[in-house]
Amino acid sequence: MSTTVNAPAFDRPSLDEPFLSPIDKPRGLILKLIYRMSRRQFGKVMMPLRVFMARMPLGFGKFYGRIGQLDKKLTLNPELVMLVRAQVARINVCLFCIDIARWFTIQASMKQEKFDALGDYATSSLFSAAERAALDYVTELTRNKKIEPETFARLAQHYSEREICEMVWLVATEHVYNMTNIGLNIHSDLLCDMRQQRRRA
Repeated sequence: MSTTVNAPAFDRPSLDEPFLSPIDKPRGLILKLIYRMSRRQFGKVMMPLRVFMARMPLGFGKFYGRIGQLDKKLTLNPELVMLVRAQVARINVCLFCIDIARWFTIQASMKQEKFDALGDYATSSLFSAAERAALDYVTELTRNKKIEPETFARLAQHYSEREICEMVWLVATEHVYNMTNIGLNIHSDLLCDMRQQRRRA
């Protein structure tokens, strides 16, 4: 006579919910201040803060913040910086990063036509030859985890060695953001929708 052992019940999150429950009441004064700053800047506490940062030592959060600070030292055009980050997030399908990148471009008054056409950058007249070379490079690096010599040669026709290294930085650090959110099933915080609602109000 066989005996069936039932596995313990496990509440699985829906496909739209993070794998870990958001923490809305963080411990520690510094984290509470970070939550407050997020509400002030974005109108809400960002989901990565509530799911990931709230569970990690503060040093990890400082590292993520340091990435943004170092971006300010880049010599690349700010619009190209955001195009690169948006393209990497698109390929990796990080919905949170796609959304927040668009929010920042709107806040910076960047032309949205280019970001709308990013999927067609290879043929769109909105993009220069230099921008296409950069996006070819970061697309190949993100998808294939390697670069063909011809791709690099096209890139080097338009950018300095420093600028090329900056693109590598952008791809690498965007993966840090993307994998954090994808690994915890963190989706869009609908920041762009919120901004549009505030404009209509």
